[in-house]
Amino acid sequence: MSTTDTVAAADALANAVGRAFAAGGALARADAGYVERDVQQRFAQAVALALDQRSALVAEAGTGVGKTFAYLVPLLLSGRRALVSTATKSLQDQLFLRDLPRLVQALSVPLQLALLKGRASYLCLHRLGQARQGGAPGQPVLLPDRFALRALSRIEAWAQATVSGDLAELNGLDERSPVIPLVTSTRENCLGSECPEFAACHVVKARREAMAADIVVINHHLFFADMALRDSGVAELLPSVDAAVFDEAHQLVEAGVQFLGTTLGSAQAIDFARDLLALGLQQARGLVDWQALAAACERAARDLRLAAAGTLHELRGTVKLRWNERSGQPAFAEALNALAAACAAAAAGVQAAIDSGPDFAKLHERAIGLSKLAEAFQQAAAEGHVRWIDVSPQQARLVESPLDIRDMLTEQRARAPKAWVFTSATLGDDDALSWFTATTGLEDAAKLRLGSPFDYAAHARLFVPTRFPKPNEPGHAVAVALLAAHCAGALGGRTFVLTTTLRALPLVAQTLRSELAAAGAGHIEVLVQGTQPKRALLQRFLVQPASVLIGSQTFWEGIDVPGDALQCVLIDKLPFPPPNDPLIEARVKRLEAQGCNPFNECFVADAAVALKQGAGRLIRSESDRGLLVVCDPRMARMPYGARLRAALPPMAVLNEESAALEWLALLARDH
Repeated sequence: MSTTDTVAAADALANAVGRAFAAGGALARADAGYVERDVQQRFAQAVALALDQRSALVAEAGTGVGKTFAYLVPLLLSGRRALVSTATKSLQDQLFLRDLPRLVQALSVPLQLALLKGRASYLCLHRLGQARQGGAPGQPVLLPDRFALRALSRIEAWAQATVSGDLAELNGLDERSPVIPLVTSTRENCLGSECPEFAACHVVKARREAMAADIVVINHHLFFADMALRDSGVAELLPSVDAAVFDEAHQLVEAGVQFLGTTLGSAQAIDFARDLLALGLQQARGLVDWQALAAACERAARDLRLAAAGTLHELRGTVKLRWNERSGQPAFAEALNALAAACAAAAAGVQAAIDSGPDFAKLHERAIGLSKLAEAFQQAAAEGHVRWIDVSPQQARLVESPLDIRDMLTEQRARAPKAWVFTSATLGDDDALSWFTATTGLEDAAKLRLGSPFDYAAHARLFVPTRFPKPNEPGHAVAVALLAAHCAGALGGRTFVLTTTLRALPLVAQTLRSELAAAGAGHIEVLVQGTQPKRALLQRFLVQPASVLIGSQTFWEGIDVPGDALQCVLIDKLPFPPPNDPLIEARVKRLEAQGCNPFNECFVADAAVALKQGAGRLIRSESDRGLLVVCDPRMARMPYGARLRAALPPMAVLNEESAALEWLALLARDH
C-alpha cells in the first residue's frame, strides 16, 4: 500500500469512528440513552491512530469515559483481526456476551467473535467419564462428599446439552468445588490427540473457533500462561492478529509475574496423587501398589504445606513469605526432598504400567516434572528472578518469577508490527504513566490521560480526619469502625468499608455492629467478606440499602454499584504495598541500584494507583453523589499526601467530621 493509500485508509477509519460516536450516529440510534462524550471520542480516535500506525498506546481513562466502547468501535470498524484481553473471566463474559454483540449489531459489521478461556474453564469429556467411575470399591477417592456427588450429577446432565462446554454456563456451580478439577483437564494430564474424546473436545473446538474469528476475547492469565507454556493456543493466535488490546491493564504485571515464572504447588502434587490412585485402581489394579505411591506423594505435599506455613495458623487468606524465611529450615528442605523422592518413585511405578493406556504416559510426565521442580527449588534462583512462598489455608505455592514483564512484552512487540493498546482507569499518577510503563517497557508508547466526565466537584466530597489514630496505633481499627458507624447511621446504610488487610475485617465488623446497635441503628446489616461468596454479598448489598459491606483486596476494584445504593466509601488506611513483600523488596533493591528513590517511585506510586481504584467505587454515573473517607491522617499531614490527593478526582475537601455527616444527611434526605 502506498503512502497516499495509507493516509486515506487512516482518514477513512478516523471519519468512520467519528460518525459512530456522533450525536446522531450508529451508537445513538441503537441506544436511546446514549450520551456523546468528548473524552470517549478522543480515546476512540487515539485507538484508530494506533491501529493504522501499528503502534502502541497506553491510555488511562477515568470512570465514565466509556473505554470499552472507545476501543471496541475502532476495532470493529477497522475489520482487522484482534485479541482483546481482560482481567477476569467474568469481564470476558461481559465483553463477549453483551458488549460485542450489541456493537456488532449497532455498527452492522459482519464479524466473527470468539471467546477463549483456559482449559480449566471447559468440561473434559474424558475426565468426566473417569470421575463417574471413581476409585476402588468403598473408597470414594474422586467424590469426597454428597455435595460433590450432587455437583457431578448436575454437570453430567448439563454435559448432554452444552455446545461450548464452558462451565460458566452452569449457574450456581461454586468455582471452588472439588469436582471441577476432576472434570477439567490441565496441560499435564491432557492426552491431546490420543484422547478417546478428542473429536468432541470442547477445548479443541474453542481454539479452532478462535483461529477462525475476527475478534477473540481472552484474559490476562491465559495470555501469560500461554506465553510461558504455549498450552492454550494464544501463542499460535498472536502472530496472526493485527491488534492486541489489554483492558484493566493495571493488573497486567501482577498476572505476568505469576505465570512467566516457575511454580510448584502442594495442591498440584495432591491432584497428581489423586489421579495416580484413581487411574491405577481403574486400569492397572494389582500391577503396582498404587495406594502406597499415591499416599507418599500426598503426604509429602501436605508436609511441604505445613513446613511452608511454619508457625502461621488460622490463615484467612494468602500470605506471601520471603524465600529465606523457610528455605534454611530443615523441615522445609526435608519436605522438598521427600516430594522429589515420592514423585520419582511414582514415576517408576507408572513406568511399569505404561502400556495400560494413554493416561499413564501423561502420569509419567507429570511425576517426572514434579520431581524435577522439587529438585530445582532446592537450587539457587535464576539471575534476575525472585522467589517467594504463597501460603493459604488450602495450599503452599513456591514461586520463582521475573520482577516485571518488560523483557517479555518487548520481545513480543518486536516480533511482528501490530497495534498494542493498554487501558485502565488507573495506570499511574503522572503524565508519563510511569507506574505502568516502567514495568512493561512501554516508555516509547503514545500516552493518553483522560479524566472522568463526571462532575466530582459538585457531586463528591473527600474527608480525611486529622484527629485520628495512626494506622500503626492499636486503636486505629476501632476508630475506623466508629467513624463508619456514624457515616452509615447518617445514610441509613449505603456504605462500603475497604480495608487494606484481611486481618482488620473481624475487629472492624464486630465494633461496627456493636456501635450501630448502641446508636439504635441495629437494623443496618453488616456484610463481611468471607462470610458468603462475593457475588452473593454484592447482591445482598444491592437489594438491602440498609447495609454496610466490609471488604478487602478483591472489593477494591471491579465493583460497580451505580445510583444511591452506595454513597459512602471508607478506606481504612493508605494502601502502601507491604515492605516485606519479596517482589517489592526486589524492586526496591533494583531502584536503589539505579539511583532512584524507592519510596517515591515504588511505595507512593503503588499507593496512588490503589487509592484511585478504591475511590473509584464511589461515583459510577453522572447523577451519583457520595463521600470518600480516607481514615489515615498521614494523607493530610505528610508531604506525600498532596501527591495522593492529586491522584484522586477533584472532590471538594471537608475538614471536620460534622461537615462530612451533614453532607451525608443531605444525601439521605434525597433518597
